Amino acid sequence: MYIISLLQKVDVAEKIKTAPDSSYQIGVLIGSFIPFVVLIGIAYWMYNRAKKRDENGY
Repeated sequence: MYIISLLQKVDVAEKIKTAPDSSYQIGVLIGSFIPFVVLIGIAYWMYNRAKKRDENGY
């Protein structure tokens, strides 16, 4: 749990302010959104799986 909290304490605003160019800023922005997109994808997959299981009567 401690390792996860260390990974989440990334200051995106500071990274963007000290970025060498605009492509680095875009990379930081995309990198900060990837975990949320992955979690949304997993939640959607679990929802569909549970919905199909409920429809089949298991």
